[in-house]
Amino acid sequence: MARRSITTRPALQPKGWERRQGTREHLLEAAGQIFADKGFERSTAKEISKRAGVNTAAVNYYFGGIEALYAAVLEEARNRIFSDQAIENAIAGKTDPKAKLEAVFALVTRTLLGPLSSSWILRVLGRDLVTPTAASDAAKEKLILPRAQILKGFIADFLDLPEDHPSVARACISIMAPFCMLILSDRRRIKRALPSVGLGPDDALDMARHLAQFAIAGLEAVGRDAHKKASLRPQQNNR
Repeated sequence: MARRSITTRPALQPKGWERRQGTREHLLEAAGQIFADKGFERSTAKEISKRAGVNTAAVNYYFGGIEALYAAVLEEARNRIFSDQAIENAIAGKTDPKAKLEAVFALVTRTLLGPLSSSWILRVLGRDLVTPTAASDAAKEKLILPRAQILKGFIADFLDLPEDHPSVARACISIMAPFCMLILSDRRRIKRALPSVGLGPDDALDMARHLAQFAIAGLEAVGRDAHKKASLRPQQNNR
């Protein structure tokens, strides 16, 4: 007798789960667009709900209020640029600090110069960088500080210095600066000032290589200087 084939069915989600997820995603997208255009202070739950095509009470139901919705939008925006999982995947199997840094530069540059650059993602992050609000404090504690710790770990590894060394902190600022510029700047003006610079998806690989090369050369110089100063201190103390 022929065996009956057995198929494994996916676990069923609770009734209405897909609809609820869809509503939540519509709210996030609508809110992202409005926050990007107007900023948090001038946006309302009523306008966001109308844009999403849902009842005004949906903001409270799904997020607990407009402040929590704003925090969720910032989290969504940052995750689309570089989620923890994306960073882990980029550096998987790499032990050399230089290779890790190059991989992260490539990941973030591809995203910032890709289709995402014309969406609400960069505009809402740019607004929050320039005019931060109390509503985003919790999101920053949750997302930015852990990722800053990851960056500090990379840089400290590269420089062979403790994570709390001032050179590590200063290097982190230098590493983040070009990405902040890509988030905040008006790219049309950059193109007018620097016509030969490439800021489209096809330029991402070359831009990532340049930024990584520039950063690595700077880090190597900083590391040499920091270790040289450290080696001179015992001599100075013995005088």
